[in-house]
Amino acid sequence: MPTSYLLKITLKDAPHAIWRRFVVPSDITLGHLHHVIQAVMGWQDSHLHAFIVGKLYYKSTFVIDSDPFNEGNDLPEEEYTLESLAPKKGAKFKYWYDFGDDWTHEIVVESVDYTNPDWSYPICCIEGVRACPPEDCGGVYGFADFCEAIADPKHPEHKELKSWYGGKYDPERFDLDAINKKLGVKCSPASTKKATKKKSKPRGMWVFTGKSDEE
Repeated sequence: MPTSYLLKITLKDAPHAIWRRFVVPSDITLGHLHHVIQAVMGWQDSHLHAFIVGKLYYKSTFVIDSDPFNEGNDLPEEEYTLESLAPKKGAKFKYWYDFGDDWTHEIVVESVDYTNPDWSYPICCIEGVRACPPEDCGGVYGFADFCEAIADPKHPEHKELKSWYGGKYDPERFDLDAINKKLGVKCSPASTKKATKKKSKPRGMWVFTGKSDEE
């Protein structure tokens, strides 16, 4: 029977801390885990990715089969589960997204048998800090320049970058409800507790549908 893994994913080398803590079943495939990571981090799944465990690279079968330079060293992510590659608490591996901008994430297994009555769902995000960088902003160095320019209306590139991004970018924004809706989990235990404390009717309870708002 699958257990629940508690994972913490951190974007490496960012100008400020960006991380998420989330729950997934132990038997989740790396292919499915990729989609969960995209949702919890806030990426748009518009670039290639790979998992790196030790010296091994795990990629989608489509990418492996369509790579004319592949020498057979990459492994199909759809055929490997999380527990088979990271069976113990403390295990670490990497998630590499967008080989051009080179976003590297470190994933740490914080628990292999996680239980919490407030988060008793097979897949959910429980906490995190700060917003995901915009896609195609130039990697960690381009992101640092973007944050500096977007925060200063007097910066010579402020207007151009704001137009490119499509409006205001708040680096401190982290919307837990929005992330969990993408994962197919409805409502927020924090909202329920807040309403209960005020002795008003809670908005509801968590409901895991298994379907994201994008499906």
